[in-house]
Amino acid sequence: MKTTLFQTQDAARDTVDGISARQDITRDELEFLLNAGKETVDYLRQQARQTAESIYGRAIYVRGLIEFTNYCKNDCYYCGIRRSNRCADRYRLSKEEMLACCETGYGLGFRTFVFQGGEDGYFTDDIICDLVSSVKERYPGCAVTLSIGEKSKESYRRYYEAGADRYLLRHETADEAHYRYLHPQELSLKNRMRCLYDLKEIGYQVGCGFMVGSPGQTVDTLYKDLRFIKELEPHMVGIGPFIPQHDTPFADRDAGTFDRTLRLLAVIRLIHPAVLLPSTTALGTIHPRGREEGVLSGANVVMPNLSPAGVRKKYALYDNKICTGDEAAECRSCLQRRMESIGYEVVTDRGDSKVVCRGRTRAGRG
Repeated sequence: MKTTLFQTQDAARDTVDGISARQDITRDELEFLLNAGKETVDYLRQQARQTAESIYGRAIYVRGLIEFTNYCKNDCYYCGIRRSNRCADRYRLSKEEMLACCETGYGLGFRTFVFQGGEDGYFTDDIICDLVSSVKERYPGCAVTLSIGEKSKESYRRYYEAGADRYLLRHETADEAHYRYLHPQELSLKNRMRCLYDLKEIGYQVGCGFMVGSPGQTVDTLYKDLRFIKELEPHMVGIGPFIPQHDTPFADRDAGTFDRTLRLLAVIRLIHPAVLLPSTTALGTIHPRGREEGVLSGANVVMPNLSPAGVRKKYALYDNKICTGDEAAECRSCLQRRMESIGYEVVTDRGDSKVVCRGRTRAGRG
């Protein structure tokens, strides 16, 4: 058997400590941690948890998620709202409906609103800018996050000038061949990366991320994802398990695992300590304590659904999504109880990132 530095528990702990001290990881260290036993993983998660607490304390930030359209021009092979899915029950929320979601959320203590949707041409730049400026006018102390896909730099600039603070755009994979496997020909990794760097340059707090266990993913593609995160220095990283959707080309593929997602959350916390790291709905979907265990692996953000209950099942990116029927207040109070049960506190706060980029002050409005 190949001799490695990882064959004793002391050496395994030294490996985790070394990753934490360097805020970096080698490909061999990643492979080791993805296959390590329970004692090593427990220590990895403990160190990630302590790292998060040293920067953010035991505060858990809530984002009010508003899924405002499930129309999408793209045809990504893993996504339930892809344009070729004729079984999707399409909807769009009006501006009035979205503002009503914000009103409900504000009363429940939300100070960040996340507007997420497919790449829907109906929502022009003018409509998005009007929405953003209206939210900021009504709730000036709140942050607005957009997650509406690939746009031109000029469009991103307009949203920012209208008041948008943050932008979430999962890169999905930093490996060209893997990207091609997951997406149709008209989409490109080069353009996805261009978007993320444009957003950073404009001044947004930027989020990237990937699915854990997506079809074709390997240790090497995951390592490229981690290298990209180190290079981009995002303010947020969203990862969650791949969950197949029954009306997509990947319907019969295996889902990503709970265990691997927790390991990777912890690794990301150690190599990029100040990042905002959500414990995602997808993680809660594949395990009844998913979001709690995500927090215990270094996550510090949860995103309850503020969308009208009548449309939640329609935003079916993947199968068996949780919280499709709860009212917003029920979802918020449920999450608060869950976080308190593990010793954390859901706070009424914008929850800005504390990432400081190399050679410059923190990007985005803080």
